Amino acid sequence: MISRYDDREIRTNIDEKYKKLRDKRNVNLIHQYDTPKLRYPSLEDMDRITTFSHAWRLGDRFYKLANKHYGDSKLWWIIAWFNQTPTEAHVEIGDIVDIPLPLEEILQIFGV
Repeated sequence: MISRYDDREIRTNIDEKYKKLRDKRNVNLIHQYDTPKLRYPSLEDMDRITTFSHAWRLGDRFYKLANKHYGDSKLWWIIAWFNQTPTEAHVEIGDIVDIPLPLEEILQIFGV
C-alpha cells in the first residue's frame, strides 16, 4: 500500500511559536512530517492519464471516491490534489471532479 507519508522525513519542532501548544500537551517537542513537494502533471503527463469524470453529489467524499476507484480510501489526496481542491469544502454539489487513472501512472507523475 502506498501512503503519502512514505519516504517523508520526520522533523522535530521546537520552534518558540509552538511553545503554548507544547505546554498544553505537556511535551517538550513535537514531531512533524516534512511537507511533500508534489508537482502538478504537465501537458505531456496529462497525455498519459485517463480521467473519469464524477459529478459531485450530496454525501460524496474524496476518501469514498478513492476507495471506489483505487481500492484504498487512504489515497483520497490524489483526487484532491489532481483537482486542486484541498478539502471537500472546496467542492459544491454538481461540480465535476476528475479521477485520474491509472493509479500507477499518476503516482509516478506525482513522484510518490
